[in-house]
Amino acid sequence: MARAMFEYTKTVLKKVSFDVALFCKEVQKAFQRLLPYEIEELKIYIKSLVLQNPDLNQCLIYLKS
Repeated sequence: MARAMFEYTKTVLKKVSFDVALFCKEVQKAFQRLLPYEIEELKIYIKSLVLQNPDLNQCLIYLKS
């Protein structure tokens, strides 16, 4: 079940990556929902999305938490 939530979160982030504000909001929600080891995996995934879309750079502040 938890793994399904992680995959769902990745899908949502990919779909909202066109809008920086929405993307940041979804990142915050993901950090509240996921388990600690999933958050570490998600950070790697988010960094790869930022490489593809540099506008998302603003959301990297949430990865410091």
